[in-house]
Amino acid sequence: MRRLLSHRDARTYLAGQSLSVIGDSALWLAMGIWVKILTGSNAAAGLTFFAFTCGIMVAPVSGMIVDRLRRRPVLIAANLAAAAGVCALLLVHGRGLVWLIYLVMFGYGAANSLITSAQTALLTQLVPADLLGDANSLLQVASQGLRVISPLLGAGLLAWVGAQPVILLDAGTFVIAAGTVAALRLREPRPGRGAAGSGRDGRHTWLAEFSAGIRHVARTPALRRPLIACLIAVSAFGFFETVPFAVVAEGLHRRPEFLGVLISLQGVGALAGGVLAAPVMRRTGEPALMALGLAACAAAALLLITASLPLVGLACAGLGLSIVWINVGAITLIQRRTPAGLIGRVDAALEFAIVVPQAASIALGAVLIAVVSYRILLLAMAAVIAFSAGYLASRREKADCQTAASALQQADSMPRESAGTF
Repeated sequence: MRRLLSHRDARTYLAGQSLSVIGDSALWLAMGIWVKILTGSNAAAGLTFFAFTCGIMVAPVSGMIVDRLRRRPVLIAANLAAAAGVCALLLVHGRGLVWLIYLVMFGYGAANSLITSAQTALLTQLVPADLLGDANSLLQVASQGLRVISPLLGAGLLAWVGAQPVILLDAGTFVIAAGTVAALRLREPRPGRGAAGSGRDGRHTWLAEFSAGIRHVARTPALRRPLIACLIAVSAFGFFETVPFAVVAEGLHRRPEFLGVLISLQGVGALAGGVLAAPVMRRTGEPALMALGLAACAAAALLLITASLPLVGLACAGLGLSIVWINVGAITLIQRRTPAGLIGRVDAALEFAIVVPQAASIALGAVLIAVVSYRILLLAMAAVIAFSAGYLASRREKADCQTAASALQQADSMPRESAGTF
């Protein structure tokens, strides 16, 4: 990590994106609470997060944009557009304009998808291959670790002085993030259309380019098996959005506000996971890190069944660690085993493939929690996620290494200017 932060461009970019996460996390929770205050409806508040998720589903289009344009200008434009969109929330002064909050949150999700794909691709030119794990770990520390303070910051500002400061805070962090990207000394070559975007007749077609990411994953075992494992896991992982409320009320017999304490403990676990992710990955590899993260997640689900506050706290910390390890392993795997001209579409394809079943599992969990004991749901979650961990850990073959070497050779053959690497 010290070596990573010794480089100006890496330090500048990571600092700007980490700061932006504070605004993102604060706004995310505050908008749901704000809609609840304006309407008095839990369903209306829940639609805030649904609108955000729908925005993320434009990921395949985002991937095409990222692979067709230079990533640096895309990041600048996306951050500035997100800042302008967030400022539109300043027009909301009553329940009659709640639709505008939904519209902005949809755009927020779309911008998030574009920024995520562009960032995944840009990092491969910004940092050396052996430091990608460290860079991804640092970004995950910012994303998950700031759960210790950012939700409280957003909710606290909303309760103290209203929504306007939260909106301006998030817009300001987007502007700062755009400024740090503009300050990079990186010079990117103009991306070209790769062979993966060609049709059967050899010509470049829109449909072929659009589907190139998922086709690359499908024919690459090193990427396909982790995707299958994640799809199995997220079919139950969405229950974590509703089960914690029952854990707090029925298991710990605490008030709903106590959930904020557990979320903070999750942030502590994420910080530990970020520190350990890169060293563990260097010793075990990306798929093994993901399998360990899935195993930790299954163990956390089992610990949440208990009515012991120390064990529940340990489970929340373990959940934070597991999310970071899964994300770091997956992102680094994409970066190292995908040709440069396809990274945006592969990242977007995986994001889309995971968001859809996860959204379905969130909805299913909200229904089941009303008729089934949360402990039964936790047992089911632990079983499904443990199975996905076992599947991923047991499916490592020599073909993976051969595919990885081929992908890396293909990536290395892409034009890259020396000013963009260390």
